[in-house]
Amino acid sequence: MSDYSATLDTLKGLVPEELLNPRVGIICGSGLSGLPASLKQSVLVSYDQLPGFVQSTVPGHKSSLAFGLMGSGAGVPVVAMLGRFHPYEGHKLSSVVYPVRVMAKLGVKDIIITNAAGALNPELVVGTIVVVHDHIALPNLTGMNPLLGPQTDLSLPRFLPLSNTYSRLLRKLVFQAAHDLSIERDALAEGTYAWVSGPTYETPAEGRFLRAAGADVVGMSTVPEVLAAREEGMNVLVLSLVTNAVVIPSGYKSVRDEFEAEIAGTLTNPGVDDVVSHEEVLSLGRLKGDLMKSLVEKVLEFIPSDA
Repeated sequence: MSDYSATLDTLKGLVPEELLNPRVGIICGSGLSGLPASLKQSVLVSYDQLPGFVQSTVPGHKSSLAFGLMGSGAGVPVVAMLGRFHPYEGHKLSSVVYPVRVMAKLGVKDIIITNAAGALNPELVVGTIVVVHDHIALPNLTGMNPLLGPQTDLSLPRFLPLSNTYSRLLRKLVFQAAHDLSIERDALAEGTYAWVSGPTYETPAEGRFLRAAGADVVGMSTVPEVLAAREEGMNVLVLSLVTNAVVIPSGYKSVRDEFEAEIAGTLTNPGVDDVVSHEEVLSLGRLKGDLMKSLVEKVLEFIPSDA
């Protein structure tokens, strides 16, 4: 059993009472942490002030919890993670999902999780926002599941069903928001997210494997938080911003043929392997960050208080 009282007591001393009962939680992905600019009455609490929180070490991720009001009118009370935790940083899975459980203790009922992802589906162009409707989590299937071990709360389900993980209502609200904002239809898509542990990007063979398994996008985060949120009874929405195409060539150019052409003096086009960089991910995240924020703001206006 876990005790969150120290974290909650610390927040009570740092955050005004009117902001301490957020209705919606938000987790910001790479390049999408400019959220405080959209918050009214915003209060930022550094992770190093909060018992149980670790530090995000990934470029493009901050390390603060933001409280405030978001959306038109009076606004919806929200709490947002500006920087998430990943197992590849060396954090335990219990630490990765700890902030989600704190959100639950604060009363959050709906959580919006964003991430940067690579496209496996060749029909998804860079810049597309994918509304996730399912996931494939190889780490979960091979013993790296955040729900392994003693339960944090015996009132929570021991065997969690995942066939209804991603809220149909919240997904539908994304398309309603896009319609109201006059966002072009092909700017959004629906798809399946594959979680891999990272921190390496996928090899071409791994990319083919995940594509063949039915995944549309792939990333190194999100699923642990999703599982904790569902265990805590939250409604979950995940938005994946396609920041790069996974390198999946149709075949391999023969190095033997290249060598033989080279010694024969007939080599005209030496092979070059494509690569993906984190800088590319961050750049696209910054470019599309405003669109993502506008979409999230509009969705918040539509979420019923009893969703």
